[in-house]
Amino acid sequence: MSILTVGTVAFDSIETPYGKADRIVGGAATYISWAASYFVDDIKLCSVIGDDFPEHELEELRARGVSTEGLQVKKGEKSFFWAGKYHDDMNGRDTLATELNVLADFDPVLPESYKDAEYVMLGNLTPEVQMKVIKQMNKRPKLVVLDTMNFWMDVALDSLLKVIAEVDVLTINDEEARQLSGEHSLVKAARKIRAMGPDYLVIKKGEHGALLFHGENIFFAPALPLEEVFDPTGAGDTFAGGFIGHLAKTDDLSFENMKRAVVYGSMMASCTVEKFGIEKLKNLSTTELDKRMEQFANLTAFDAGVKF
Repeated sequence: MSILTVGTVAFDSIETPYGKADRIVGGAATYISWAASYFVDDIKLCSVIGDDFPEHELEELRARGVSTEGLQVKKGEKSFFWAGKYHDDMNGRDTLATELNVLADFDPVLPESYKDAEYVMLGNLTPEVQMKVIKQMNKRPKLVVLDTMNFWMDVALDSLLKVIAEVDVLTINDEEARQLSGEHSLVKAARKIRAMGPDYLVIKKGEHGALLFHGENIFFAPALPLEEVFDPTGAGDTFAGGFIGHLAKTDDLSFENMKRAVVYGSMMASCTVEKFGIEKLKNLSTTELDKRMEQFANLTAFDAGVKF
């Protein structure tokens, strides 16, 4: 199965308690594509960059089965850039710089080869861009997943709600779920948000795991306890790539398989945070991934014992 992903391809400068990394490759679509490439080899990337973006980085993506036919390159312009500094607990961060550059007037244009993709991952961008991508598809994809953030809830809520109504799965964090729904209880929040359109809702809770809601069903996947977290940037996007990658590979949209997809997403995110940027994602072995999945399985495996 093929995956279409839209999002940023960018540069990041990151400072954490573990060090600094200046102008490394990042962006939502970059993380999504790298993570998904461990599951499928037919990924269609839609984004925009300046001519300052390294060609060898694009070549590495192509070698992983990522098509860059839908990647616009603006000559004489600069790629999107973000700089941030994480707090000591790694849960909060301060944005030091945001330079939209080519992203300021990004108008996504899907090549014909993209318009029949079965799975669509809408990475964090303006709701208007996300909707334009949906409208260009030749037919309704098997699954459309949307990632967004509180910024768009603040400045473009009406447009965001229109996009949410068009998708099958929404992924947001717990703070965003509360803001979007107006409910503190995540169970109540999930019920309100799913009434907006999506059949499935994934609420990410960072180091505390992720929740999956569908109908009356709720599933919780823990996060893998790690000795060191070097860089949380891109963890949510990596989660999204692992999540949709597993679904596209198995082509199974049952609730049971959605549960597995959440675990695969969490597993891929646990890899990303151990290095700066996409460094760890570039060098994962099947042995390491299998071992990490076993660790996740062992986290929640127990015998309920004697019944009451």
